[in-house]
Amino acid sequence: MAQPNTANRGSDVWREDFLVIDGLQITNWDRAALEELRTGGVSGVNATCAVWEGPTEALRNIGDWYQLARKHSDLVTLASTVGDIVAAKAEGRIAVLLGFQNTSPFADDYTLVEVFHRLGVRIAQLTYNIQNVVGGACYDPEDSGLTRFGRNIVAEMNRVGMLVDLSHVGNRTCRDAIDASATPVAITHANPTWFFDTARNKPADVIKALVDRGGILGCCLYPNVLGGARVTREQFCEMVVRLVDEIGIEHVAIGSDCARNWDDDYVGWLRNGRWQPPSGDGDKPTWPSWPSWFTGPEDFPTLTEGLFDAGLNDDDVARVLGGNWLNLFETVFEGSA
Repeated sequence: MAQPNTANRGSDVWREDFLVIDGLQITNWDRAALEELRTGGVSGVNATCAVWEGPTEALRNIGDWYQLARKHSDLVTLASTVGDIVAAKAEGRIAVLLGFQNTSPFADDYTLVEVFHRLGVRIAQLTYNIQNVVGGACYDPEDSGLTRFGRNIVAEMNRVGMLVDLSHVGNRTCRDAIDASATPVAITHANPTWFFDTARNKPADVIKALVDRGGILGCCLYPNVLGGARVTREQFCEMVVRLVDEIGIEHVAIGSDCARNWDDDYVGWLRNGRWQPPSGDGDKPTWPSWPSWFTGPEDFPTLTEGLFDAGLNDDDVARVLGGNWLNLFETVFEGSA
């Protein structure tokens, strides 16, 4: 177990020297939300631009990102390579990687993987909470595993250089996708079930398979997978340290799953999409309460201090906060086309 390290821990050291990458956020972006990233020292982010949307709606969302990035070019840039992320850090801007939390934008056409890759999408989660034409999801009572079409999607993502994300994916489909992928994959925003046992988190066999193939687990701060608002910073950071000890420092990162600037109607959309009607029991879905020590990206400095207090040294913290994502992106984004 790592021991506490108190050397070289000035309050601004992490912000100056660390390239901080958040493995996933699903924020309603505007300049104020982007400023929160900069305040928190975040240099790069996987920004969800589709969940339930089909191809046309996903195109519109990407177009909105182009508009936002042009309007606030002093603050943000759309990134498609590791070089773009590093350059944005040097320029004091935020590098945004466009990502999908579902393969619904690909519909039933594998050729759309390349189309969206050319438009800047660099990360795609295979399923979101329910079975689709690619495979099973975490809340399905029975997980079908990766379908034949799903294997084509994974192969095409490998070819063009798009990262496979397994965060909301069923456990059997996770293992199938890890085996099918020619490059390492990621679970961008989830925790181990030994920390909090919920369908969205991942059991030991999935994490082992992920790590054995060079993948990364992005430890998640979203209350529903964290264990609620009462989970302390110390508990979360101790989980990170235990993972470092169990699976290796190179396989651990952060994916906050921050959801800023939305009203409660949007959380209902996330849960229901168009595949089921809203709950008929009269209870309107609401956003969960976040722990007081991490309510948004502005709190990355607090998280950083907690990682130091839990025993990680400077090099380890730098890897967990962004270095590991950068290394994975360098491996995957090259593709084989």
